[in-house]
Amino acid sequence: MFPDLTVFWVIFLVLLTGVILNALVLSPLQRVMDQRKSAVQSARQLAESARAQAQAAAAEFEARTQAARSEIYREMDDKRRRALERRAELLARTRAEAEAAIREATQKVQAQAAAARARLDQDAHMMAAEITERVLGRKAS
Repeated sequence: MFPDLTVFWVIFLVLLTGVILNALVLSPLQRVMDQRKSAVQSARQLAESARAQAQAAAAEFEARTQAARSEIYREMDDKRRRALERRAELLARTRAEAEAAIREATQKVQAQAAAARARLDQDAHMMAAEITERVLGRKAS
């Protein structure tokens, strides 16, 4: 009817072994597993945060790079525009100087031609008078 006393001892020892195993092995093992799980979650959060920061930094870098490129292109366009304006100015000045030199040379040539014609007319009159004088033997009146 009543079981043997050894059964109670076995039950007691099994329960005691369960408690000791729980206290010495299972609880610390569960604590270590919980700590590792927490560390993994923390590392994942840090990795996600770092990824977000890296993406933000990359986006900021790209924006700054684009802004710098835009600034450089704007400066290049300004320099190109100023160079073209300077070139146009130099061409206009050179063209005006060339036209002035051509006008001056044309006037000089025209003046020389007029002087040469006048001398030729004068020489022609003198030669005609001399020829007439020789042919007629006297001065023409």
